Amino acid sequence: MKLDATDRRLLSVLQVKGRISNSDLADQVNMSASACHRRVGRLEAEGYIRDYVALVDPRKVDRRTTVFVEITLSGQTEDVLVAFEKAVALIPDVLECHLMAGSADYLLKVVAKDTDDFAKIHRTFLAKLPGVTQMQSSFALRTVFKTTALPL
Repeated sequence: MKLDATDRRLLSVLQVKGRISNSDLADQVNMSASACHRRVGRLEAEGYIRDYVALVDPRKVDRRTTVFVEITLSGQTEDVLVAFEKAVALIPDVLECHLMAGSADYLLKVVAKDTDDFAKIHRTFLAKLPGVTQMQSSFALRTVFKTTALPL
């Protein structure tokens, strides 16, 4: 299915206001409520909308420190990559893991309470990941801008 202008408007609103009522969403995109409901159902069924989530404020749950960790592996064979990806997916403090092109093989986004907590995460989990030959961590001083909304 190809997205049309109405689909894009629906997705744009839902990315910002995921809990909006169907009636209010229909009003915002100038559709009837029933047509809006059918469109959103189709966008869900076809995988354009993967999930609805609550975005939790990290400060409120004592996760004030964000660390970006560059990982270099011992090799790029399928076995090495699969073993690393399975193991890193089990670490609850890792929010994102990206296979990279460039000097590092992976880039992780890790959240921690503080630097001591990150040191514990590093010792307990990161240092034990399979195939890792080098790690470089960079601490975010402040989040200037953050969004989950994709440009449509």
